[in-house]
Amino acid sequence: MSNAYELMSDTDLDAAIAAIESDAEHLKALGLKLDMARGKPSPEQTALSRPMLDLINSTTTLTDGGLPVDNYGVPDGLPSARALAAQILGVDPANVVVNGSSSLNLMHDLVCHAYTHGIGGNKPWCQQGRVKFLCPSPGYDRHFKVSAHYGLENVPVPMLDDGPDMDMVVRLVESDPAVKGIWCVPKYANPTGITYSDDVVRTFANLHPAAPDFRIFWDNAYAVHGFTEKDTPLLNIFDALAEAGGDDLVYEFGSTAKVTFPSSGMAYVTASAADMAEIRGAFSVMRVSPEKFSQLAHVLFLKDLDGVKAHMRAHAAVVGPRFALVEQKLTEGLGELGCATWTHPTGGYFVSFDGPEGSAKAIVKLAADLGVKMTPAGATWPSGKDPHDTNIRIAPTYPSLDELSRALDVFVVAVRLVSARLAKAARA
Repeated sequence: MSNAYELMSDTDLDAAIAAIESDAEHLKALGLKLDMARGKPSPEQTALSRPMLDLINSTTTLTDGGLPVDNYGVPDGLPSARALAAQILGVDPANVVVNGSSSLNLMHDLVCHAYTHGIGGNKPWCQQGRVKFLCPSPGYDRHFKVSAHYGLENVPVPMLDDGPDMDMVVRLVESDPAVKGIWCVPKYANPTGITYSDDVVRTFANLHPAAPDFRIFWDNAYAVHGFTEKDTPLLNIFDALAEAGGDDLVYEFGSTAKVTFPSSGMAYVTASAADMAEIRGAFSVMRVSPEKFSQLAHVLFLKDLDGVKAHMRAHAAVVGPRFALVEQKLTEGLGELGCATWTHPTGGYFVSFDGPEGSAKAIVKLAADLGVKMTPAGATWPSGKDPHDTNIRIAPTYPSLDELSRALDVFVVAVRLVSARLAKAARA
C-alpha cells in the first residue's frame, strides 16, 4: 500500500520535501543533545527506591533465616530473597537461585557453561560442530550478542502479534539437533511490548526438541512492569510444562534491575530440579557468595509480591505518561501519512517502530544529526542486520517528558523527511 508521499505529484512532493527540510534545519539550529537509545529507568523512577538505602546500617541484624549476611556462604541467595523472587515468577523457592544484579550475567554464564561443559550430561556445545540459537526478531540485541560471542549461529524467527512464529519454531527445534536454544522475552517483549499468548506458551511447553540439550531461555524481565490499570497476564511456563508432562526444558530469569536500581538489583534464575542441580554446580565454581546486603535491602524494602506490585504502581505513574506521549506524537505526526507503523504496548520499556523499507538507518542517522541519539538501526536483529531496514526501537523512559516531547518532534521530522526522499528517489 502506497504512503502519502508516494501518491503526491512531483510538484507536491518537492514542496513537501522543501518544507520538511526547513523544519529539520530549524531543529538542528537548536543544538539538541537528547538520548532515546537505551531502555533505562528515569531519575524519577530510581528516586522511588532511595528509601531502600536507609534500611541497612550498623545496627541492622545481619542474618536471614539464621544465615549470615555479612560473611561467605549461602550460595543460592538469602532465603527471604529466594522467596521474593519465587513469588514474582510464580515458582517454588526451592528451585530458585538469587545471585548478582543482572539476569543477563546469569544467561551469559549458562550459555558459557553449556558451551564448555554441556547440559544434562551431553557433550559441550564447543564439541558439537555447528550450533544454532533461535532469535525472535525484532528482539533484544544483548541476547543476540551473548550467543554470537560463543560463535553460535543466530537464526532469526519472525515475531508475530502473539509471540514468535511458532510454526517455524516447532519445525526448527523438532527437526534440527543443532538448534540448542531460543531467546524469549515473554511478557512486554523487547522491543515490541507484546505478551506471549497462552497458545504460544503451551506450544513452547509441548516442544519435543531434536536436541536433548535444547533449552528455552525465558527472560521474564518485565514480569511486573505493566503501566496501565489492567495487567496483561502471562501463562506460567512451568504450569504449562507440567500440563504437557515435560520437565527439563526451560531456564527462566528475572531481576529487579528496573524495579529498584539497575546498578544494584538482584537477579534470579529458576528451572527444573535437575537443571537447578546442574546450575548450582556450575555457579559453585564461579561464585563463593552472592551480594547479600543488596538482597536483604530488597526484602526489607519490597517485602513481598504485594509490596512489589504497590511499588510498580508508582513506576507506572511515571512511565505511563511517557508512552502516552509517544502514541500522541507519532499519531499526530505520522498517523495519516501511511509511511509507518508502531506497537502500542501496555507494559515494558519500548515501542517497536517500522518505517518504509530501506528507511531505518537513514532515519536514525538523520535524528542523530538533528540532536537525538537512537538505538542503532538493525540492533533488534541478529548481527544488526534487519533484512528490510525498517525497524527502530524507541526507548522513551529515561528522558523527562519535556525532553521526550522534543526528541519525538525530531524523530517525526526525520521519519517524514526520509520517507519523502525515498518516494522521490523511487521516481528517478
